[in-house]
Amino acid sequence: MEKNAREKRLSRIDKRHVWHPFTQMSEWGASDPLIIEKGRGNYLIDINGSRYLDGVSSLWVNIHGHRKREIDSAIKRQLDDIAHSTLLGLSNVPSIELAERLVGIAPKGLSRVFYSDNGSTAVEIALKMAFQYWEQAKCDFNRRKFIAFTGAYHGDTFGSMSVGEIDIFVKKYKPLLFGTIRAPYPYCYRCPVGKDKGDCKLACLKAFEETLKKHAHEAAACVIEPVIQGAAGMIVSPPGFLREVRSLTRKYGVLLIADEVAVGFGRTGKMFACDTENVSPDFLCLAKGITGGYMPLAATLTTEKIYRAFLGKYDEYRSFFHGHTYTGNPLGCAAAIANLDIFEKERVLERMKPKTILFGEILKKFETLAHVGDVRHMGLVTGIELVKDRATKEPFPARKRTGHRVALEARGQGLIIRPLGDVIVVMPPLSVTVAEIKKIMKIVFDSISKVTGE
Repeated sequence: MEKNAREKRLSRIDKRHVWHPFTQMSEWGASDPLIIEKGRGNYLIDINGSRYLDGVSSLWVNIHGHRKREIDSAIKRQLDDIAHSTLLGLSNVPSIELAERLVGIAPKGLSRVFYSDNGSTAVEIALKMAFQYWEQAKCDFNRRKFIAFTGAYHGDTFGSMSVGEIDIFVKKYKPLLFGTIRAPYPYCYRCPVGKDKGDCKLACLKAFEETLKKHAHEAAACVIEPVIQGAAGMIVSPPGFLREVRSLTRKYGVLLIADEVAVGFGRTGKMFACDTENVSPDFLCLAKGITGGYMPLAATLTTEKIYRAFLGKYDEYRSFFHGHTYTGNPLGCAAAIANLDIFEKERVLERMKPKTILFGEILKKFETLAHVGDVRHMGLVTGIELVKDRATKEPFPARKRTGHRVALEARGQGLIIRPLGDVIVVMPPLSVTVAEIKKIMKIVFDSISKVTGE
C-alpha cells in the first residue's frame, strides 16, 4: 500500500511550478531534471533510487551528513514541545541556549546574538546595525558608506547586493543599490594590482590602507568574506591578509563585518574562518552550516559596545527595528544546538586534519592537467579554475559552459557538484570519509579530463 502511495505521489509531480534559483528555466523545462527524494549519510538519493555523493554539501550547508540521528532526534523532541513561538516580546528556551553556545565558541568579544533566517539577512542586519551605531552612539551622520572587496558576494537582499560586486548577481539592480567603496581582494591568480603570483608581498593591503585613509570619515564598516571568497570562485587569501585587514580597520576606526555564512562551522579546519588568524570582528554573520544543513536559521553576532548604542528610553526609539517572523525558531535552534554537540562529541575538527591533508595531496595531481589554471584549497574546500590557455590564463568562452559540462559528467559518475562559472567547487560534508574523498576527487579529475579533451 505504501509503495503504491509513493508511486501515485511521484506520478503527480510537475516540475514546471518551481522557479529554481540561478537556473535558466527554459533549459530546465526542456530537460529531464534530477529530483532528489532522500539523503543518507554523505549521499543523495533520487526518485529512481540512484545514489550520488554530495560533493557540495547541498550548497555548503550539510556538515555531518544527511539523516544524522542526533539532529533528527533533537528536532523531533522539540516538536513535542513547540514548533515556533515569536521572539517579539517573548523568548523561547532553544534560542536562549543556542545564543549562549554561540557566544562561548565565537571569537573573543562577541557577546550578543541577533537571529534571522538566512545568510543574506545576517549580512543585511550587520550593515543596518553598523549604520545605526554611528548615528546613535557617536552622533556621526557622515558614516553612511561601506567598504567592500572586489569580487565580493554577500547575498541577494538589496543591502547585501550593494556590498557585493559579481555582475551576474547585481548588474540588473544597480539603480536600486547604494554605492560601495571598493578595495582589491587578493585574487592572487589574477592579481588585481598587477603583481606576479607569489611576488606581491600583500600589495593589496597597501591599496586597502589608501582606501581607508581616504574614506574612513564616511565609512560605517568594512565587510569581508574571511579567508575564502566563496561565490567569486573559492579565492583563498594569503596568510596574514585577514589579520592585517582587522588591524587596519582598527587603526582607522572602521567597524569590521565578517561574513562567515559560507565558511563558518569547520569548513576551513577551524570552527570559524576568523579563528585561522585569531581575528575578532565587530560583527560575525553566520548561516548555512549553523543547523548542520537541516533548518533555515542565521545569526548576527556583535559586541557589547555595539549593543549598548541601541539602549535607551522607549520614546527615544533607539531600538533595532528589524525582525523576521521565524527569528529564533525553536526547531532551527534545537537543530543548531545538536549540531554543536556533534562537533564536541565526535571531535569533528580534530578528526578533519588527516582528511584535509589527504585532500591537499590529491589536489596536487590536478596541477598536471593542461586546462587547470589554478587550484585553491583550505580545509575541505577547493576551487579548481579551468582555463582555455594555461600560459595566458585565457578563460574558456562562456558559451562553452565548460564548468557546467564537467558537473554533468561528474553527475553521470555518481557525484553532485555545482560549478561557479568555470571554477569547479568541491566542498563535501565534514563527515566525508577517506575513501569517499578519494572517490570524489577521482571523479572530478576524470570529468575535467574528459570535458577538456585531455
